[in-house]
Amino acid sequence: MKILITGGCGFLGSNLAAEALRRGDRVTVLDNLSRTGSAANLAWLQALGPVVFAHADTRNANDVFRVVAETQPEAVFHVAGQVAMTTSLADPRRDFETNALGTFNVIEAVRANVPQAAVVYSSTNKVYGDLLQFTYDEGPQRYTVRERPQGFAEDTPLEFHSPYGCSKGAADQYMLDWHRMYGLKTVVFRHSSMYGGRQFATYDQGWIGWFCQQAIAQARGAPDPFTISGNGKQVRDVLHAEDMVRLYFAAVEHIAAAAGQAFNIGGGMANSLSLLELFAALSGIVGSAPRWRHLPPRSSDQLVFVADIAKAKRLLGWEPRIGTDAGLRRMVDWVGGLPRT
Repeated sequence: MKILITGGCGFLGSNLAAEALRRGDRVTVLDNLSRTGSAANLAWLQALGPVVFAHADTRNANDVFRVVAETQPEAVFHVAGQVAMTTSLADPRRDFETNALGTFNVIEAVRANVPQAAVVYSSTNKVYGDLLQFTYDEGPQRYTVRERPQGFAEDTPLEFHSPYGCSKGAADQYMLDWHRMYGLKTVVFRHSSMYGGRQFATYDQGWIGWFCQQAIAQARGAPDPFTISGNGKQVRDVLHAEDMVRLYFAAVEHIAAAAGQAFNIGGGMANSLSLLELFAALSGIVGSAPRWRHLPPRSSDQLVFVADIAKAKRLLGWEPRIGTDAGLRRMVDWVGGLPRT
């Protein structure tokens, strides 16, 4: 299969590309190499197999059109994007151009050149806003949601908050509407939190990896506590990269059922963690208790987001296999092997 991966040198993209190479697919990765770690991920992919690299930017319609026309992909994994809430607040125009305009450029290039291709898009749980219309109970270690004991399903009302929520939400809706209006085989994954190898986490993106970095640094003797926003009882479900990769290929394999659909995606309730629960788990893995200090809560931060993944199970035959304990140990191994900066 001919596969094009936008943002193919990022965390999601490089993991998808590696699996496609393993399967024997013809892989093109499009990336502008702007993110930390993207050049390292490209070198890693090139060592794995005959990946084709297109140094391009999805904000440039001509770049995208040219790559799609030349490669004629049968499947497009559109995972390029601006991924940090803080960055969207600091530079909302760039956030809009990368997420909304970039996605428009991708689906228009597909519509003009390969309208039968499967297109799978990486959206976000932030399209649902802060979710404060629900009732939350505060326990010793985490918040819970009375009305959603199994997590949030796709019928949760959309409510775009922040420039990031607006840009990803707009792209999300363009993807779904281009199926309705033009018949494109588009699929939207509204992701919760993902983690795993090839993720070069930063303070404002990739929180599992970031806190693994801090725990390891403290175990190695770093004297200062790290910071967290809020009281640490916020809950997310986490999905390991291996399970994420299986999901994207499952969407292509089940494209007849998946086309035009949005799916809430995460590890599900069984793989949910609060920050406090994460720190307790990391304490056991690295051998010392992490130390932190509190900052005020982030604006529009969801107290709880756990994806109800029943729809993905039903239509795609997919569910997570890697639990949080095994996944966190793999993440600590990955982070611990990175060069110190």
